[in-house]
Amino acid sequence: MEKTAGAKEAKEAPTLPPPPVVPPNVKPELASPKFSIISRRETGSAGRCIPLLANHFKVSVGVPDAVFYQYSVSVTSEDKRVVDGKGIRRKLIDRLYKTYSSELCNKRLAYDGEKSLYTVGPLPQNKFEFTVVLEESFAKRETGSPGGSDNPKGSGKRSKRSFQPITFKVEISYAAKIPLKSISLILKAADADNSSQDALRVLDIVLRQQAANRGCLLVRQSFFHDDPKNLVDVGGGVSGLRGFHSSFRQAQAGLSLNLDVSTTMVLTPGPVIHFLLANQSVRESRYIDWVKAKRMLKNMRVKTIHRVMEYKIIGLSEKPCNQQFFSMKVKNNDGTNEGQTTEITVYDYFAKHCGIELQYSAYLPCLDVGKPKKPNYLPLELCSLVSLQRYTKALSSLQKASLVEKSRQKPQEKIRIVTDAVKSYHYDDDPLLAACGISIQKEMIQVNGRVLETPKLKVGNSSDCIPRNGRWNFNNKTLLKPINIERWIVVNFSARCDTSHVSRELINCGRTKGILIERPFTLIEEDPQSRRGSPVARVEKMFEQIKEKLPGPPEFILCVLPERKNSDIYGPWKKKSLSDFGIVTQCISPSKINDQYLTNVLLKINSKLGGINSLLAIEHSSVVPLIKDTPTMILGMDVSHGSPGRADVPSIAAVVGSLHWPLISRYRAAIRTQSPKVEMIDALYKPLANGKDDGIIRELLLDFYNTSNRKPTQIIVFRDGVSESQFNQVLNIELDQIVKAYQHLGEVDIPKFTVIVAQKNHHTKLFQANGPDNIPPGTIVDTKIVHPRNYDFYLCAHAGMIGTSRPAHYHVLLDEIGFSPDSLQNFIHSLSYVYQRSTTSISIVAPICYAHLAAQQMGQFMKFEEASETSSGQASVTLAGSVPVPELPRLHENVRTSMFFC
Repeated sequence: MEKTAGAKEAKEAPTLPPPPVVPPNVKPELASPKFSIISRRETGSAGRCIPLLANHFKVSVGVPDAVFYQYSVSVTSEDKRVVDGKGIRRKLIDRLYKTYSSELCNKRLAYDGEKSLYTVGPLPQNKFEFTVVLEESFAKRETGSPGGSDNPKGSGKRSKRSFQPITFKVEISYAAKIPLKSISLILKAADADNSSQDALRVLDIVLRQQAANRGCLLVRQSFFHDDPKNLVDVGGGVSGLRGFHSSFRQAQAGLSLNLDVSTTMVLTPGPVIHFLLANQSVRESRYIDWVKAKRMLKNMRVKTIHRVMEYKIIGLSEKPCNQQFFSMKVKNNDGTNEGQTTEITVYDYFAKHCGIELQYSAYLPCLDVGKPKKPNYLPLELCSLVSLQRYTKALSSLQKASLVEKSRQKPQEKIRIVTDAVKSYHYDDDPLLAACGISIQKEMIQVNGRVLETPKLKVGNSSDCIPRNGRWNFNNKTLLKPINIERWIVVNFSARCDTSHVSRELINCGRTKGILIERPFTLIEEDPQSRRGSPVARVEKMFEQIKEKLPGPPEFILCVLPERKNSDIYGPWKKKSLSDFGIVTQCISPSKINDQYLTNVLLKINSKLGGINSLLAIEHSSVVPLIKDTPTMILGMDVSHGSPGRADVPSIAAVVGSLHWPLISRYRAAIRTQSPKVEMIDALYKPLANGKDDGIIRELLLDFYNTSNRKPTQIIVFRDGVSESQFNQVLNIELDQIVKAYQHLGEVDIPKFTVIVAQKNHHTKLFQANGPDNIPPGTIVDTKIVHPRNYDFYLCAHAGMIGTSRPAHYHVLLDEIGFSPDSLQNFIHSLSYVYQRSTTSISIVAPICYAHLAAQQMGQFMKFEEASETSSGQASVTLAGSVPVPELPRLHENVRTSMFFC
């Protein structure tokens, strides 16, 4: 088998010299420097100017000397138990204010629903103890249904006194002062401290309290109204609910309110039976899988249509409604409940005692809304799902596609929706904001942007390729460095695909793009009998056939999958081919075969096998500024987490590193598992008991040396997926590990670092001030709406074809290399044009996209494996304070340095 170019060069190039002998008491890594976030020095000037609008609204502060006073809140019940529920605590503070406002000097309260309360100016004393009584919120509701523990009479009616008042003790004690002027002092670096963030947090709490008082669903800094017009059905009983994100931001232009359209997933309100049919994609209730239904319905809230009551589902009855008995006490002649107990079915109870003749639900299980040992049964047809219930499970591919399709909004529509919201919600009418003299402008902030020049590309025959509107193609062009494929095969897991036709068309398309592809050595169709087996068994059987029919391993396998998305075959197939056999594969599931589809497939195949599709013109001629003369390594880092709600699935950390300096388009990946939901990468440097380093960075450094014959003296790190609160951790945990890995190789001179965090998960949108279209690719903003001190900017490198473009938000945490603003911004812009599997500029730099792809693909190794195969001889990593995490199988040597993730 012919190896990839990277693998071949890695074998022939000289290796790094062995590390020097270090005295046993000396640990060179202890000398690693500590880093701090840099400030902005200047702004860029390259590109043509473009007037823009941003969804930020200027905020004026009329009383800058106002001071927020923070108080700690403690809530206990009569039996001295701590009360934690946010809803309960909010109601208690609301009742407290209504009851004791005079004792509080009528000071308005901003409450976060947890342990902090804020006022403008001080309360009359530093500590209070209040007694607060709630009735209706803590009522023990009458069940209105049979078997209910709170309805001994079995009548389903409310008793004359259906609940008792409950008394709570609320303690409020002074905690801190937070001056509002700290927000303006952030502009002066010397005066900046955490109090500015504290002041912003108080203002955001005021916004959340406003939304809570309007009955909105709160999700972090977004709020959602119960309005059917805002629901977007995406199938499976799930809907997207449109609402708004709102937050106060510090910026160069001063304080602003960032308002954006936001979407969260909720259960589609309506009859429970409708949800079950949609969720399981069945037409009739007789096809419902009740084991699955029980698991899905647990903890959902329902309301009954025969009485206005709400309940939480804890399970299902064991028998259908017309067979499920419960004990009911029979009244004596005097109306008391001291008489006999009788057994009655739920069906008969509702017919005889409630006058309700049940229809379809008579033959279905009941909902159990009681307690574990005291069931309380409700017939399905009397129950509807309450609105504003979040759905936190992962969406299917079809649901995601439907959400994107139905939620997209054009720029002008989004401008209208957001500005209308600012006007209609009257944020600055809030008493607390009014006490600070805060007023919010009702029009978006205007900002001057720049459009950077589009980088020129080189393709086959050193021809120039100039992208237009962020797009280019290979029509009448060949790839820059096409590979030749001599020995390859096609395997087919799909009964509907004609593999001989696919292979012929791929060969013909390859010829036009410069790739010489011989006829496949063989075409292997899956035995129809094998389709009944598990995904792992089907893959094992296919590889048995490959070994039988081939005298040796092929260079490449084209694999036809039965489904386009989420095929169960994909994970086991990739593991077997990449880890066990070391064979590059390309999976397809074509719905239609045309030149564009085949070209996209060939771009991936060529990259995986060591070819190059295109290069930046400045890269092709080795004149990339600040990189051409100095060995520079580029890292892209990302962590992929399991689906929402899956705390048992390990997170996957992936780092890609550039190869073949001075190229900036070729990468290899190193991947590790780590504890679930942990964002910081912990395997960058991983010293073992034998003194070796088994970390990610060592792998990448050695391969950089093997392909470039130079040690990197500059390293540019692109980090994805971290919030501003984690920036210091990136520098002082992750970067520190990178330095230690470099030192572990015996190196004394530490490289210069430039560290950049890229964020896509933010709420700033940019719009053309003088046109209805999306902003053009290359649009950059580094003034006015950016951080007042830190070095950040917004860059939209891609062309938004549908919906509204979202720029990437780049934060430069460290720059020891010494890029000028223009050179760094142009460099980052160019890295959006080196993504080898696409003929469009992408929304974020290619190294980060590659890291994301590598993490996703390796994560599939574990997703569909059986428990016994998940470890398959691999050790488990046990992290401090965590459960053992299964290690991923390492890639085979033949594909280790390939772009297998493309």
